[in-house]
Amino acid sequence: MFRHKAVASFLLLVFGWFCLMLSGGDSRSAQVAVPPGLRTQRDTWTPLMDVLKGGRPRVTDEQLERLKNLSIENVWGAIQGKGYRHCFVTHLKPTQPGLKMVGRALTMRYLPQRPDLDEGVRQLAREGNWDPAFNVRGGEDAKPGDVVVVELGGMVDRATFMGTMTGLGMKVKGVKGIVVDGGIRDLNEFLTWKDFPIYYAGAHASAMADQIGVEWNAPVRIGQVTVLPGDVVIGDEEGLLFFPPQLADEAIKAAENQTYNEQFKEEMLRSGKYRARDIYPRLSPDMEKVFEEWKKTHPRKP
Repeated sequence: MFRHKAVASFLLLVFGWFCLMLSGGDSRSAQVAVPPGLRTQRDTWTPLMDVLKGGRPRVTDEQLERLKNLSIENVWGAIQGKGYRHCFVTHLKPTQPGLKMVGRALTMRYLPQRPDLDEGVRQLAREGNWDPAFNVRGGEDAKPGDVVVVELGGMVDRATFMGTMTGLGMKVKGVKGIVVDGGIRDLNEFLTWKDFPIYYAGAHASAMADQIGVEWNAPVRIGQVTVLPGDVVIGDEEGLLFFPPQLADEAIKAAENQTYNEQFKEEMLRSGKYRARDIYPRLSPDMEKVFEEWKKTHPRKP
């Protein structure tokens, strides 16, 4: 049966190519037929992510642990040096301000509901054998280390992504936290989940009545920031940072180097022996010499 499906898909592609050739190769006047199996992929297929996937390795647990021990400011600074200026959002509220969140982005995109859209979403769910409610599906398809990132357009009233039941479903799957540019419900209970941070635009008693999930693990927008599936997500009480997984090693190295340099500067400032201008923002020539001596007794961590 699988062989027959593969042959059918191949024939559809050949037919699409033939139609494109008949139209003179003008993609504006012809669309290549899409193999039916493409609709049932667990992640929503997009040409953009297909282009980018080769350069986006899966960030490792070891990288995430090292990032967790670095300040969000120093990691942000490293990313800025790579040209990622729009990568930080501050408009969402955290349920656990003192808890650092680090993980891999599992993205979900919602749109306002309408009958034909609802019918199409349910048809795709039947073909792919997943739950059409993305908050429920998250409790089945999420993986350990994921941070669920939900685009809801900032809507809250009748646009609450989850309550405690669906939140618990994702938590027990190993999800590290949830980012919702929109609403949640059961806020008072989520505030007691001290090991599970949630960032949200607002809380409301209503359920997800007027929104429907349309894309799973595809590009989304959170505030003014683009988030791609598999991005590194870091959150603390200051805000949320998103950046590509292929930059993880460079970001870690640069942030650890900055942390090391700041350790020296703070120690010198606390000593009261030197002028602040000789230490910050840049070391004076004399302080550079002191720094070189300090390094001998303060080796960098491997």
